[in-house]
Amino acid sequence: MKEAFLYSRLADGRVRCALCEHRCMIPDGARGRCGVRENRHGTLYSLVYGRLVAQSVDPIEKKPLFHFLPGTRSYSIATVGCNFTCQFCQNHEISQWPRGRAIDLEATAFRDAVGKEATPAGIVEAAIETGCESIAYTYNEPTVSLEFVLDVAREAHSAGLRNILVSNGFMTPKAIDLAAPWIDGINIDLKAVSNDFYRHVVGGDVRPVLHAIEQFRDEGVWVEVTTLVIPGHNDADDQLRWTAEAIAGISPSIPWHVSRFFPSYRMHHLPATPCETMERALAIGRDVGLKYVYVGNLPGGYENTHCPGCGTLLLRRHGFVLEESAMVDGACPECGIELDGVWFAAKNIGEADL
Repeated sequence: MKEAFLYSRLADGRVRCALCEHRCMIPDGARGRCGVRENRHGTLYSLVYGRLVAQSVDPIEKKPLFHFLPGTRSYSIATVGCNFTCQFCQNHEISQWPRGRAIDLEATAFRDAVGKEATPAGIVEAAIETGCESIAYTYNEPTVSLEFVLDVAREAHSAGLRNILVSNGFMTPKAIDLAAPWIDGINIDLKAVSNDFYRHVVGGDVRPVLHAIEQFRDEGVWVEVTTLVIPGHNDADDQLRWTAEAIAGISPSIPWHVSRFFPSYRMHHLPATPCETMERALAIGRDVGLKYVYVGNLPGGYENTHCPGCGTLLLRRHGFVLEESAMVDGACPECGIELDGVWFAAKNIGEADL
């Protein structure tokens, strides 16, 4: 347990959290919507500091990040908790675990559920020992444990590792200001551009997400965007076009990952997204001017990277595995165009940041 970032004290022992855009007003003894930030007598605490439910080594492509050190491995960590209630969440066992539970998150049952406490130094050491180039804060929403994320991120930079967020982007500008100096790459879920969808299916608002994409990019963080295409919810041509246009309006160089939905959590009644829909999303993304559009969860070469200038196949992938790279110093060997992305491991990151 650790005192939280970004909150203010109000009357009658209440506090106002300013970490995410819910900006929860939390009475004494209660928690915010994430379920892991608790007001104790006018002080807001993070209940998941260092309490990890997952530590694993993943290919960077699994985040998904296709233009950020392709072919490298990322040490991935997660706590419980999330500030959204997505009805299609594939990691709902951990993201929604604290929601509505009266259990004391400091009690033995909670500690047993999430395993041993981890330290920033220990995580960095494990990442280096497993040959990872980066640490990814993923699986649940990392915003809700930002205190721990940033402590790990600082330690990672001092050791020459990169930091990656996989986020829903529903954080305040102040939270982004705190995070951006320590984050090198981020994949943000833009679930749709319909506030109706965000209110009823996700439990949020799309406008802060669009702002987060723009702000992280403006602050020099490499940004990629993912949209899960769900039948009957965000798969109509106009919805896909508006989503692609929103990304292109920020920058046509942002890679867009359109991912095929499979039944999950509270949406087991829906079918998997038809392959034709995914191909249509790919075409729409390219039509609005996005330079890099990828289709996830659908075999057939849709995750390969081609030169936006001459069309040469540059990065060939099979699932999350990079099988072949034809790039030379971040550029196309045929026409010489430099591709947008982060292609080289940094040296002495910590010295540059200090």
